[in-house]
Amino acid sequence: MSVTAGEERAAASQPDRYNVRSVQRALRMLDVVASGPPDGTSLTALAETLSISKSTALATARTLVGNGVLRAVEPGPRYKLGMALIRLGDLAAQQSSVGEICLPVLRQASAETSMTARLALAEDGYPVCVERIDGPGGIRFQAPLGRREPPHATAAGKSVLAMLDLARVLEICEETQLTWLTPHTITEADTLLAELATVRRRGFAVDDEEEIEGVFCVGAPFFGHGGTCAGAISVTGIKQDLPGWRIAELGRLLRQHADTLSELLGGPRFDDLPASLGISNVDRARDGGNGVRP
Repeated sequence: MSVTAGEERAAASQPDRYNVRSVQRALRMLDVVASGPPDGTSLTALAETLSISKSTALATARTLVGNGVLRAVEPGPRYKLGMALIRLGDLAAQQSSVGEICLPVLRQASAETSMTARLALAEDGYPVCVERIDGPGGIRFQAPLGRREPPHATAAGKSVLAMLDLARVLEICEETQLTWLTPHTITEADTLLAELATVRRRGFAVDDEEEIEGVFCVGAPFFGHGGTCAGAISVTGIKQDLPGWRIAELGRLLRQHADTLSELLGGPRFDDLPASLGISNVDRARDGGNGVRP
């Protein structure tokens, strides 16, 4: 039986009517097992967590095992994720690019700020812009896609750098020589480290005319399923006499959108990151305690 476009629209407008409880239960069971102990999740734990009977839990688990998305191990049995998920995950990655997944959030950020919004992916500690949504009006910012940007002079770059360990940040400082771009560009490693500690503390970065005079950017990092920084989302505008409170407001908004991107990619929210990740405290990281104080 084919489904018409009208029926699809009706289904989208009435999601509860078309939910299949057994499918929902199976998907929830996969989440429970995925977040369970390394040696597997017991049937009792599945039943209790899902608030279902053991017989229902057993029937659901056996169905998932039969289709390869769960596997049963002894003693127990206890349940772990099945090998079929590796194949499905690989196919999902092939069919969906990060840029495609993130575009709706990028459009929303541009609409809410009336600014140009950009998505940069982290490439060995450098930001590479892969998507851009231009803001309204006649102003267009020249931001070619696919090239590495100065990590020390852009909001996306500082967002990525702040999530790296100190050793890699210092390597990038050497690689880039912290090239001077405007009178506002940070060209000293100690100053940059202090700036990155601030980024790590508040969850967003600011490019205050550091790459291009008269132009500012605000960006925030997002994270992939492995918990490492996958990239950053940013907005760009003309500096003029922009008040400090507006920068902070944009930072909080970008932080929210970055958390949404992290959730879409299966990564952690910023507030759930381990305190040890990134440049969180470089107070005693260099020269036996004579380093930069954030």
